[in-house]
Amino acid sequence: MNKVRTIGLIAVMLLVATAMVFAGGRAETVDSADDYKLVLRLSHVFNPAEQLSKSMDWVAERIYERTDGAIEIQTFPQAQLPAYKEGVEQVVRGANFISAEDPSFIGDYVPDMKALYAPMMYESFDEYVALTRTALVQDMIAQAEEHGIKILALDYIYGFRNIITREPVRTPQDLAGKQIRVPGTDLYINTLNNMGAIANPLPWGETLSAVQQGVVDGLEGSEFTNIGNRVYETGATHVGLSRHILGTVGVYINLGVWNSIPERYRQIIQEEFTNGAAEGNQILTDNHASVVADLEANGVQFHEVDGAAFRQRLAPMYQEQPGMTPGVFDAIFAELDAMRR
Repeated sequence: MNKVRTIGLIAVMLLVATAMVFAGGRAETVDSADDYKLVLRLSHVFNPAEQLSKSMDWVAERIYERTDGAIEIQTFPQAQLPAYKEGVEQVVRGANFISAEDPSFIGDYVPDMKALYAPMMYESFDEYVALTRTALVQDMIAQAEEHGIKILALDYIYGFRNIITREPVRTPQDLAGKQIRVPGTDLYINTLNNMGAIANPLPWGETLSAVQQGVVDGLEGSEFTNIGNRVYETGATHVGLSRHILGTVGVYINLGVWNSIPERYRQIIQEEFTNGAAEGNQILTDNHASVVADLEANGVQFHEVDGAAFRQRLAPMYQEQPGMTPGVFDAIFAELDAMRR
């Protein structure tokens, strides 16, 4: 009798063992389990009216439908949950969390990623998207995985960022002494300081009131941010078309969490985030002219700027920072030059 029980116990243990996989140091049921369920929280800073926010909602909905509810992604806009650096830290720590932030925040782990977000680098959306497909950037993506960060996408775009102020800005001299709100990263702070402004890294939730009350003289952002958040209602109705940064967003999840998801669901998640970026970027391209027209109808005035003068002041930002691969900027510009021939 004891022998029978022992054999039975061994059989059960073997069945359990074959029903488990080990990913990121944790055991998870294999994708044959019909009752698999995972809830992921996705955080970003965008207003629900902005296309980036809509795209994340659409992707989450399609993933939920295609997985029959096995993968539920709950989206939290406007930094309701940790965002920016804190959001990426949630990913690195292994939370069931998706962070949607610009690539410069991955620069804390893969320094070369900061180079992708350097100012006045791109001439179009398509250039940036093509760059993310190169071996150069794919190597950066592989390096991120060594730090436990799975990059699901790098090519969500929300437009070129411009200077939005109460008074017209056309030259670096026009920015002298003006406080401009920026996100709280070295990249943005250094960009605006080099352009001639005084960068003020306020949280987004405080930004519009700070502009309206004159605490800062303006902010920088895209036309889509302007219309989605009604920035023009703060009195900042002048847009200097500096196009100083192409606003892009990557989508990041912890590698261990990712590997624990059944393969058939991983494939769906990857497909939907990939397709969502292409879809959203096309919508932005198609709608840009009408957004500009709507802003102009609300009193916004657009001004071209002295791009050469701004680029000259920004030259120090094309120098490698500690930890960056020597020549990474040259490599990126070589890729871009090849696209423009």
